[in-house]
Amino acid sequence: MTYDKTVNAAYVYLSDPQDRIKVSRMYPCDPVEVGGMINLDFDEQGRLIGVEVLAASSKLSGYLLESAERLDAGDA
Repeated sequence: MTYDKTVNAAYVYLSDPQDRIKVSRMYPCDPVEVGGMINLDFDEQGRLIGVEVLAASSKLSGYLLESAERLDAGDA
């Protein structure tokens, strides 16, 4: 998982991030009741390869965010 505090977004990889699988379709989930957006990313075969969570600090536990690879130069 990666986290960028600057944009408050996390990405949960469901495949090896080193494989660099191309996202061919993104399905946005934007339920009003959760107050944020979650995007599901699919590859060319229709397999779910990742989940992007916007407003991540209010949607994911602190433990997950602290253990994530930081993309924001680590300014906690």
